[in-house]
Amino acid sequence: MEHDTIAGIASGMGGGIGIIRVSGNNSLRIVGEIFATKKFVHDNTLREDSWDKDFFFKKDSHTIHYGFILDDDGTIVDEVMVLLMKSPRSYTCEDVVEIDSHGGPFLIDKILKILMHHGARLAEPGEFTKRAFLNGRIDLAQAEAVMKLITSKNAFALDSAIKQLEGRVSKYIEKIRQEILDNMAYIEAALDDPEHYDLNGFSDKLYVKVHEEINSLQELLDNFENGRMKSEGIRTVIVGKPNAGKSSLMNLLLDEERAIVTNIAGTTRDILEERVQIGNLVLNLVDTAGIHDTDDFVEHLGVEKAMEYLEGADFIIYVVDSSAPLDEADEKIISLLAGKSGVILFNKSDIDSVLELRDLKDKIEWDCIFFSSKTGDGLDKLEKYITECFLEGNISFNDQIYLTSLRHREAVEEAVESLYQLLNTIEDGMPEDFYIVDLMDAYKYLGLINGETASEDLVNKIFKDFCMGK
Repeated sequence: MEHDTIAGIASGMGGGIGIIRVSGNNSLRIVGEIFATKKFVHDNTLREDSWDKDFFFKKDSHTIHYGFILDDDGTIVDEVMVLLMKSPRSYTCEDVVEIDSHGGPFLIDKILKILMHHGARLAEPGEFTKRAFLNGRIDLAQAEAVMKLITSKNAFALDSAIKQLEGRVSKYIEKIRQEILDNMAYIEAALDDPEHYDLNGFSDKLYVKVHEEINSLQELLDNFENGRMKSEGIRTVIVGKPNAGKSSLMNLLLDEERAIVTNIAGTTRDILEERVQIGNLVLNLVDTAGIHDTDDFVEHLGVEKAMEYLEGADFIIYVVDSSAPLDEADEKIISLLAGKSGVILFNKSDIDSVLELRDLKDKIEWDCIFFSSKTGDGLDKLEKYITECFLEGNISFNDQIYLTSLRHREAVEEAVESLYQLLNTIEDGMPEDFYIVDLMDAYKYLGLINGETASEDLVNKIFKDFCMGK
């Protein structure tokens, strides 16, 4: 299947220009059969037997050609520019031809059907990038970065994807894999040729080296949550008791009336999720049902969901109604916030406060922002606080290499476990040939990241999640 010539739409539908990418051994022939330059076309049709279908074979790579796409009867379908990229200097390392046509969906579909008729087949999702991987132009981590680049929602996600596409993650991992491989090779050589390779003191040196490798990998694991938030957004949960102003805050952050707001307590009974960008940060906002004891079955389910979302939150905005004293609902919420990160929003600052701030601060040591959901006063302070918290505080986005894939994290975790097992083996005084088992396990697990030890099923699964034409 990898030797078939494939074609797919490589641009978004509905734009002024539509790009159709063709890749494979027969790309030059197929496109040559349906393309002609202007001097060979007269009265909107191809002159009989005048067009050289080997046109693209005779042209240099990385050249652009103006002409027309023709139907099987020789009539003009569209006026196009064709970009020629010959193997191996192309995205897939195969012969690639890209047709820049006008962007009408019907027109693009018609050109695709003509290409199919001449021997191409429709590309599967991610098949162009899969061929780039299989042909050795990029590794699996770089291939995954392509989709992260396309789906990035902010500058940090984009920066992380670019670093991964450049091979920063792969090089970091490959350096450790090479160290593991060198140690395995030395042990094998020493066991086969003890006269020339000395294992005296090797265990102590290996023990130190493995500790260094574990620390390097652990650094990636420790920063995984930072990388995930950098790539996917910060899971931000708005919590409070009924009628505290949670939905009003949601609407203000979104700058639209997304959540229903009334004076009736318990209006929000389900979870409302939206994405909002604050500067270079993306917040995955969750508006929850007011947490309190209730006999209403539906509302009770909403409260349970709110408590579940709290457990998985990266950041929590606790909206407090300053016009009412703390009650059992507040006490319950505060108990759920123990050990978590967030900020208190002291709401309804536009009216006289009944609640004393010190009463609240005695119970939860979070920073507090005075806020009015009615006037919007304090919203800018909240946005600034969140930005400073994530950009300048403990969760910082800098030049650090981040793992942003759960698949990568699991592979590194398994490798670390194997290296710890090796330390135990050394401590137990086992023979050196026992070391190879754990070293090989760590080597294989890390190889899953760049794809060197990935199974065909895993590779296929990854590329099925790609968009068409990429």
